Amino acid sequence: MRPATEHTILICDDDPDILAALRIYLTGEGYQVVSATDGAEAVRLVAESEVQLVLLDVMMPGLDGIGAAARIRQASNVPIIFLSAKGEEADRVLGLHAGGDDYIVKPFSPGELFARVRSALRRYTQLGGMPAAEDAVWRTGGLEVDDHRKLVRVDGAEVSLTALEFGILRHLIASLDRVYSSAQIYEAVWAEPAFDPGRTVAVHVRHIREKIETDPRNPRYLKVVYGLGYKVVSLP
Repeated sequence: MRPATEHTILICDDDPDILAALRIYLTGEGYQVVSATDGAEAVRLVAESEVQLVLLDVMMPGLDGIGAAARIRQASNVPIIFLSAKGEEADRVLGLHAGGDDYIVKPFSPGELFARVRSALRRYTQLGGMPAAEDAVWRTGGLEVDDHRKLVRVDGAEVSLTALEFGILRHLIASLDRVYSSAQIYEAVWAEPAFDPGRTVAVHVRHIREKIETDPRNPRYLKVVYGLGYKVVSLP
């Protein structure tokens, strides 16, 4: 067994064999593991435990993974990776809309699982705890991004973003009025090669707008430049 890490992962699946396999895989890599067998239990454990990542099955009786993720997102920005036997694009997009950070299609290999887990934890750790840039507070109009304290404020009121949302906004506001393509944003924030990133980035941009814009349909700060990408505009 590898040396223990400081990361605790919540695994949630109604299939006991999958839960057992996930526990073996993850503890073998040194992670701490807590488990749930339904969405309601997962929501409770996130509220009561200090976890750094959630692996969440989509199709479960009672409260399914999509519903559980939506409830988790009301109170926590912990990364969520969905596990599902359904791999159609519509299912992936539904997971992203529910607040998921990634999506793994069953059956998956331990190698793919570890790669996705490490990537999600790396983003969560870096965007939440990495040393801030030298010029670490950016402002435009009433929008402020404080990289020292990992805070976002709009007109003085604090806004809660996930690690990915914070990374996207920080990347854009650090270069006001510069247009970045979806691929450029994905590679900068996800720190991975971009393969068809348009829909993924668009979903996260939509979530950011819902949180920072008074009227998300007519955004003041985060603009789309059709056919080219996105930018945060400079305002007095």
